[in-house]
Amino acid sequence: MTTTEDTAGDTGHEDAVSRFVERFAAEMTEAGMQRMASRVFAALLASETASLSSADLAEQLRISPAAVSGAIRYLTQVGMVAREREPGTRRERYVLHNEIWYETFARRDQVLLRWEKVLRDGSGTVGPDTAAGARIAETADFFAFLQEEMVLLLDRWRERKAARPAQEPSGS
Repeated sequence: MTTTEDTAGDTGHEDAVSRFVERFAAEMTEAGMQRMASRVFAALLASETASLSSADLAEQLRISPAAVSGAIRYLTQVGMVAREREPGTRRERYVLHNEIWYETFARRDQVLLRWEKVLRDGSGTVGPDTAAGARIAETADFFAFLQEEMVLLLDRWRERKAARPAQEPSGS
């Protein structure tokens, strides 16, 4: 049986989590992500299972099912969230990928390669001896540098993660 103190404690925790979700979502929005997608992503990140249904998200964030749907569509397109069927039902749950940030930046690596190629082609098209061609070539060089460093950085992250002791969830 839940006591009033337990309920108040749960509500306080829920309020704190809600404040975190909104704060992190605001930071992601400021960085350029769509507002609703930021809120949905932050809610999934803060959920114990990294998985919520559309109804859960709508209730927690106090948004419409249509807003959840649009946010999920965006998040799945950019590879930050996957859809899974709840076993034995037709309901879907939305799940963060296990290594969301690693995977996101690893995919960014491929984007950088494509941008570099287009920029190298563009420099040749505009004229490598023109100011615009030089600017485009320098941008291509910058993306090549980022791509090379990203590979090394992701390798270092894997090594660091492997060296960490296994983390227990708090409260267990």
